[in-house]
Amino acid sequence: MFVYPKRYDVIVVGAGHAGVEAALAASTMGCQSLLLSINLDTIGQMSCNPAIGGLAKGHLAREIDALGGEMGKATDMTGLQFRMLNTKKGPSVWAPRAQCDKKAYQLRLKWICERKENLDVKQGQAAKLLHKDRQVFGIETNLGVQYLGTTVVITTGTFLRGLMHIGPAQQSGGRAGESAALSLSDSLKEVGLELGRLKTGTPPRLLRRSIDFARTQIQPGDEPIPYFSYWKDDMFHVEHSDLTPAEGNRPNGKYPPGSILSRLNGQMACHITYTTKATAEMVRANLHKSPMYSGAIEGIGPRYCPSIEDKIVKFAEKDRHQIFLEPEGIATDEIYVNGFSTCLPFEVQVDLVKTIVGCENAEIMRPAYAVEYDFAFPTQLDSSLETKVCRNLFLGGQINGTSGYEEAGAQGLMAGINAARRVQGLEPVVLRRDQAYIGVLIDDLITKGTTEPYRMFTSRAEYRLMLRQDNADLRLSETGHRIGLLPIRNYQKVIEKRQAIERELERLERTRDGTLSLAQMLRRLLRYNDLPIKNASLSEDVIQQIEILFKYAGYINRQEAEAGKLRGMEEKRIPDWIDYNSIPSLRTEARQKLNTIRPMTLGQASRISGVSPADVSLVVVWMKRGAKEELA
Repeated sequence: MFVYPKRYDVIVVGAGHAGVEAALAASTMGCQSLLLSINLDTIGQMSCNPAIGGLAKGHLAREIDALGGEMGKATDMTGLQFRMLNTKKGPSVWAPRAQCDKKAYQLRLKWICERKENLDVKQGQAAKLLHKDRQVFGIETNLGVQYLGTTVVITTGTFLRGLMHIGPAQQSGGRAGESAALSLSDSLKEVGLELGRLKTGTPPRLLRRSIDFARTQIQPGDEPIPYFSYWKDDMFHVEHSDLTPAEGNRPNGKYPPGSILSRLNGQMACHITYTTKATAEMVRANLHKSPMYSGAIEGIGPRYCPSIEDKIVKFAEKDRHQIFLEPEGIATDEIYVNGFSTCLPFEVQVDLVKTIVGCENAEIMRPAYAVEYDFAFPTQLDSSLETKVCRNLFLGGQINGTSGYEEAGAQGLMAGINAARRVQGLEPVVLRRDQAYIGVLIDDLITKGTTEPYRMFTSRAEYRLMLRQDNADLRLSETGHRIGLLPIRNYQKVIEKRQAIERELERLERTRDGTLSLAQMLRRLLRYNDLPIKNASLSEDVIQQIEILFKYAGYINRQEAEAGKLRGMEEKRIPDWIDYNSIPSLRTEARQKLNTIRPMTLGQASRISGVSPADVSLVVVWMKRGAKEELA
């Protein structure tokens, strides 16, 4: 055993999307931090699709950015294609999405972490927690090296006893080519955490030149580019404009479909294609070979990102399923087959891919596989993401039962923030459900729990018209700056934006004298033309905020009023002395759930499955009675 001579404030185990955000946040806030990874060459690795954002996930990524996190900046710096989804619907469900260069994204995060002040980056596999009297004080690696620290953040992703499946073949690992963490699960159980088993999967990667893109539908990026970061002026975005194709490779003056240069305005193209009846027939004929259906896989898979086997079985009436062919990078010919996750044997995959339109001659470069792994039931966490069974131990990311880079990054950020604040003797930062999608995510996990990989959707947020992707900076940047995460130069931009919006709203209200309808005013505002108020100096994002606030004022005001009514319950803390076993008339199910989850507020208690409004009322009465007895 060797005790490393340097003591840390925050130790982060795992360097995926959660671990990177946690380590960068803690170090930015002034804590001496350690980021420990099994492999330093895979810091920030995109294990599955190299894409950030999408429905609700784009909201999370922008909230991470608004607070001062890294995900949005890394996306903008390495993005190959950018799109804004759902623009034909209302603004509450608009969502940015970007296809990134897989290696460039990873290497940028590695570069950021290695140069970060207050942050040490080291390679090693955590084998067990160091703890005493229900409090953690460090970790020990499989080489017997002990790193001592005040707080520990576990962000192990799919690596806890990870087991990969391709047909009947099984291999220990957290992802292809990387070993699993085999010992840490036992240590987590030793401190009192209950673990379960989940499963996820990834599709095959195909050789670009083996695909007939002429038979697919091109999907270009949006112009102007819908960047993720609010602080894009601080960055330089690589457009790859130095690549100029030879004239002979441009039939009719255009780039060949599917080539690395088939980009519109500097963005690479994705392509849409479909499975066929032959796909469904082959899946059904080989279903018994899938470890998902043979019983070899114990873990529960993601409901909203099903394998092709699940799609064929559960949607048997469909003749075809949509597939997206997406580039993995500008310096690779690997194509990601989005929507075609499977764990069928490799020999079946070879033939199965050829049933996709345009992929009749496609070559698999990397086979698809499923991976199952341990996770901790998230009801064992407080709102700060600290475990209830062991003080100073925080969990973030897939270990809490979630699925996706954005969900992981959001949890990692909050775990890192609160680990740092624990070191600094400060109260944790807890975002409300009416304040951020991050608040919805964490509240759902700790009050409702999950038995399958949790994925964020806009439908999970009851105040989604207030929690739009376009106003994350206005909602969260003050918090990011106050806790020492967001620089003043960035926060000053938010102040100026808010002031510009307020000034223009006041002017428009004064101008609205009945001669112009609201619709006319908005049209003129958007055209920068003959409104009585000069507005040509307003930025596009300010104009957008004003338009949304005018158009949806009634709905937004209604949601704000509802949130205000419920905020009292959210702010009413349940005292530590409360004994649910002593409350008469409390139903048995409610008593069990309240004892297990130990909600921090009445609002959280009201959202626990199995706890009724009547149960909450009994808790309120008991709190008042107990308070009087305490005073007596």
